[in-house]
Amino acid sequence: MAGRQGGFGRGTAEDAGTPAWAQELLDHLRPTGRDVRRIVAWLARTLDGTASLQDDTGTLVAGTPIPLDEGLVADILAGRIAAAASADEDAHLRLVRVEHSDPAAAAVLAVARPAPFDRRTSDILTHTAQVLELLLCARETTEAVRRLRQATSDLRLAILQLLMVEDTVSARRVAAGLWPGLLDTDTACVYVLEGDASERDRLVEECLGVTGDQAHVVRCPAMDGHVIIVTAVDAAGEGLRALVDRNPATLLGGSTRQSLARTATAYGQAVSALAVARVQPDRAAVYAERNRPERLMDPVSLSEWTAELLRPLDTLPHHTRAELLVTTRLGLEFTAVSAAKILGVSRNTVRARMDRVESLLRTDFTDLTVRATVHLALSTQVSLADGQGDEGPRRMRARLGDLLAGPALGTWARELLGRLDNDARDLRRTLRSWTAAGGNAERAARTLAVHAQTVRDHVRSAEPVLERRLVASGSGLYEVVLAHLATGALEQPVLLRDDPGLPDAPVHG
Repeated sequence: MAGRQGGFGRGTAEDAGTPAWAQELLDHLRPTGRDVRRIVAWLARTLDGTASLQDDTGTLVAGTPIPLDEGLVADILAGRIAAAASADEDAHLRLVRVEHSDPAAAAVLAVARPAPFDRRTSDILTHTAQVLELLLCARETTEAVRRLRQATSDLRLAILQLLMVEDTVSARRVAAGLWPGLLDTDTACVYVLEGDASERDRLVEECLGVTGDQAHVVRCPAMDGHVIIVTAVDAAGEGLRALVDRNPATLLGGSTRQSLARTATAYGQAVSALAVARVQPDRAAVYAERNRPERLMDPVSLSEWTAELLRPLDTLPHHTRAELLVTTRLGLEFTAVSAAKILGVSRNTVRARMDRVESLLRTDFTDLTVRATVHLALSTQVSLADGQGDEGPRRMRARLGDLLAGPALGTWARELLGRLDNDARDLRRTLRSWTAAGGNAERAARTLAVHAQTVRDHVRSAEPVLERRLVASGSGLYEVVLAHLATGALEQPVLLRDDPGLPDAPVHG
């Protein structure tokens, strides 16, 4: 067996005309071996000495600290000399300039060894410095690309957050610099692509590929496995469906076309559509407008009830009122933490805004039926703001009970809940008890005299049957609550509790 002088396999490599040390150094350029610290450590071993690499600030980048003459180091960093050498009784020292993409940020590679430097050791040092130059420049380029991608991602998120709070003017202004014309539209659809969180970066690139410059693609700040796509082009939806076909572990939910100021509403619709996509053969679905209970209510009564319920907010400045409404709508759709990430604020800010709305409305958001009815009002308010409401003749103040008593809504509610009747586990009874318990499985389990896990399993089993998300808050859950209210399975909530002169206030005496 050949000795290891100069590196393993030295005889074979040198017979081929390549020194063994050169082969070992080249190995450090392989994708799995590009590590500056490993190269400096290899250099020290190969030269039987000590090696260090320090940057222009004197910070040790790799290796072992070596006392260096500050004047020599300054000359090398300034480019006045490319290399220097010194020797004393204990060691021979070599310093070599390591170039950088920024000439002002060069580094110094130093090696100290007991024996003098000969041609071989000098060649090793010189070539190692060249390899380090390549790796440092590559690392800087990679870092610059990473920073650019991160900045682009952050900018896309900032634009989405502006759209979420209905600030379309600022969103267009920010987008115009990098994506001219992207938001030059009055209406758009929102899609949410759900996949494995570990695959999200790849899915983002695929989304950008299939939509080109015709969609705003954002990594969802609330859900690690979600990608949000805002687009005004119908063809983008077809491209996203094709993407889902190519990726079996993905789902796609889409919204109806909404005004750009209603991006938050469209986003909620797209997330709700994911529940339907789970049971579709092609794993894609678009939110169905015909299933919205507010569409089945008398429009004039619904408009008057909504305006009356939200009237306490009318005294606020327009910007503050819009901010509170958007935050509350998202806070009811998702958790406070998720809403905070979507809006780009702290969760305490979300809770404070929702607490303020709760106080102004004099109601209790811990009550699931209250949340469902306030969500109904907020959804209706969006339609009214878009001019979709029917003003009609003014009539007496509408009450929630009148809205829920409509024949069309009753038919819808009975059909929806009737889907559960074919299951031998009596999913309908479990769901009724669970909603009455405010969505708390433990409380519902005590009422039903079953285990809490049984309640959770039944509720999850009801989701594909009803084609709605139930375990997580959102429009799907609130529609099911409204269906229970419309059939009389749940008591109507107490709203505007401190003002008996307003609709839906509790009756005293």
